[in-house]
Amino acid sequence: MSLFSDNIRALRIRHKISQEKLAEQLQITRGRYVKYEDGTSEAPYEILKKIALYFKISIDLLLSIDIRKIELDALVKLENNRLLLPIQIDHYGENVIEIVTEKAKAGYLSGYADPEYIESLQQISLPFLGSGKYRGFPVEGDSMPPHENGSIIVGRYVENLGEVIDGKTYILITVNHGMVYKRLNKNKKNALVLASDNSFYPNFEVKYSEILEIWEYKCNIGRTDAKQVVTELDGIKDLLLELKREISEMKSIHS
Repeated sequence: MSLFSDNIRALRIRHKISQEKLAEQLQITRGRYVKYEDGTSEAPYEILKKIALYFKISIDLLLSIDIRKIELDALVKLENNRLLLPIQIDHYGENVIEIVTEKAKAGYLSGYADPEYIESLQQISLPFLGSGKYRGFPVEGDSMPPHENGSIIVGRYVENLGEVIDGKTYILITVNHGMVYKRLNKNKKNALVLASDNSFYPNFEVKYSEILEIWEYKCNIGRTDAKQVVTELDGIKDLLLELKREISEMKSIHS
């Protein structure tokens, strides 16, 4: 038995639907469906997609997480069921921010949708951030000054690419480049252009299909003993870039 077969059996039982009725919904025979549920046959992508859409759950969870151990109603449902994120709150009811430390960074690509992995991360609470789902990621290298190597960037989860604003900074979790913090631009079809604030590092592109997560920069937890949260410098830079973009648009309208 595979994790996938265990999951679809658990979902079917949870939704109180028979194998025959579910097979009808998937437009396949009951005999074919039973092979998926007992683990004797692997479901092709077309069937995986139908099952995910029927149960309103992402394919990555169907294949990689034991959903019998999680409460599906407590997860955030995102556009096209692409991903479901576990939400946690502290005893004051504030949104808990999980911190992906340098030590935990290596396992994030495989554990970002695993509730047990997320629960194992260090946690803090920053009430001033307001509503949304936040997570902290470690800064690596010197490509994005003034953020120092070893600082933590706190980002707000971006549910769809339409929310991405040209010139603002984001943390991207990608298939081929791993975890990166860059300034984004959407001027490429089916891809994002990633730029560093340190001009020594060249721009590069990431295809939309390679993106697993996007987190909008909100604040930096510095390396000082007081753990001072600093946002002013990057906020001013973002504001200036946005003003520059608006002025350019106004000039093009009146030209």
